Amino acid sequence: MSRAPDTWILTADCPSVLGTVDAVTRFLFEQGCYVTEHHSFDDRLSGRFFIRVEFRQPDGFDEQAFRAGLEERGQAFGMIFELTAPNYRPKVVIMVSKADHCLNDLLYRQRIGQLSMDVAAVVSNHPDLKPLAEWHQIPYYHFPLDPNDKPSQERQVWQVIEESGAELVILARYMQVLSPELCRKLDGKAINIHHSLLPGFKGAKPYHQAYNKGVKLVGATAHYINNDLDEGPIIAQGVEAVDHSHYPEDLIAKGRDIEGLTLARAVGYHIERRVFLNANRTVVL
Repeated sequence: MSRAPDTWILTADCPSVLGTVDAVTRFLFEQGCYVTEHHSFDDRLSGRFFIRVEFRQPDGFDEQAFRAGLEERGQAFGMIFELTAPNYRPKVVIMVSKADHCLNDLLYRQRIGQLSMDVAAVVSNHPDLKPLAEWHQIPYYHFPLDPNDKPSQERQVWQVIEESGAELVILARYMQVLSPELCRKLDGKAINIHHSLLPGFKGAKPYHQAYNKGVKLVGATAHYINNDLDEGPIIAQGVEAVDHSHYPEDLIAKGRDIEGLTLARAVGYHIERRVFLNANRTVVL
């Protein structure tokens, strides 16, 4: 489900009305665009339609004229659309604490081209992972957290995000709760990895909670952040079977692999414009 490097991405959503698929695909046909991938979903409960199309442009493709024409065509449907050019690589800021497995996995996938993004900075409340970021030649910002003055630390974090031009923030096991103000600023633009299958086992030590309950499945959840702790719209989840012989440390070890894979999958979906917010849920096409 990886994106071809020479295709444009068109994503759109609108109220569920007759002719929405035709409005998009007919317009692409009229513009001489060749569709290489097409997915759509109509949510009968929310009454909203979602569509994602990858296409190759014809010779002499005029992006501005294309946008103007599609906007005119979509007005009758109340359609909101986004057009993403080939080789799009968003700037990203990754936030971490002390655990390195998710950061290491993301940087590796970026390096081999599996995740088409540019990591502009790594931000942490601890100095531990600075060598890993520097090995990848990525700026590392260590902002210690003063429990009596958390807003000042978050102002520094936000300054890095703004000055780097980051379109996405990844909380790769950043073990601090963000303030409501920062959550609002990052609404729909920040992905967190939680080391359990939400909505179960929220908060601290989820693997210990899972062990105490004798679970037979452990997993991880990647979700957009919001002001409700661990309640943001879920993008991806991963699971693996366990049994009575797995102690908390065994669950933690298994969890590392699941966390890295699940977070990378969610980031890939976001970068490839596959995720639509639908109230407190997501549609992933």
